[in-house]
Amino acid sequence: MPSTHTSLLYHVVYATKNREPVIAPVWRGRLYDYLGGAVRGLGGVSQGIGGMADHVHMLIGLKPTHSLAGVVREVKKASSLWIAESQSIPSFRWQEGYGAFTVSASAMAVVQDYIVRQEEHHRHRTFREEYVLLLQKAGIEFDERYLV
Repeated sequence: MPSTHTSLLYHVVYATKNREPVIAPVWRGRLYDYLGGAVRGLGGVSQGIGGMADHVHMLIGLKPTHSLAGVVREVKKASSLWIAESQSIPSFRWQEGYGAFTVSASAMAVVQDYIVRQEEHHRHRTFREEYVLLLQKAGIEFDERYLV
């Protein structure tokens, strides 16, 4: 076969340092726009971004030549600086690490809807409960001591 065809979609989740609820509703939308632009600037595709005051969900598509870890690292780095400068929170940091879950093209709309409905989901469960559920659904083993 003379060409390569891929569909590499990832649901990426990460929290603010110590899960501090610092992402204010008044600028949350601008943050999501910034994150989407950062993903695009690295050659990826943003299929949906959302979250709450203490964490972010991104549905992103990457080329096979991209390193997921590298893209997440650069997006977190750039957005930390953006938040520190544009929102006057010089001490802002993201938590170390992240969760990333592969998503099939046929499940993309379901994950997009899940990301958009974050406020609704968090009326019923905490971020920790949500994250544990994502890990369990993906079959990822984890140590409770090291969860975000």
